[in-house]
Amino acid sequence: MSLEENKKNAIEFYKTAYYGNPKKAVQNYIGTDYIQHNPDVADGTQGFIDYFERMQKDYPEKSIEFVRCIAEGDLVALHTHQIWPGNEEYITMDFFRFDEYGKICEHWDAIQQIPKESANPNTMY
Repeated sequence: MSLEENKKNAIEFYKTAYYGNPKKAVQNYIGTDYIQHNPDVADGTQGFIDYFERMQKDYPEKSIEFVRCIAEGDLVALHTHQIWPGNEEYITMDFFRFDEYGKICEHWDAIQQIPKESANPNTMY
């Protein structure tokens, strides 16, 4: 798979799960094995599905903007701006590793809430 295909697939995977269809995301974009490094999500595909089904049920009005997508080798990094109910805003950075078949097989992320005040005039995205 090309870097551009991996970038496109990482974004589609994330959007599909985030907006309420994690089973389809797993079916279309995850390979045989899936290693999860987020401590709030159980390892494997069922943990991923359970987490995103719960998020869709609890927070159906959330939104996401993909700010950056960078690929190198078998890795894709996504930089997102998310808005959750109550106008809580978060910045996330997700990293996906792809297997030799172009399927996602590993995930890491970092999440930070956007603070009300900043020591500089720059956005976090």
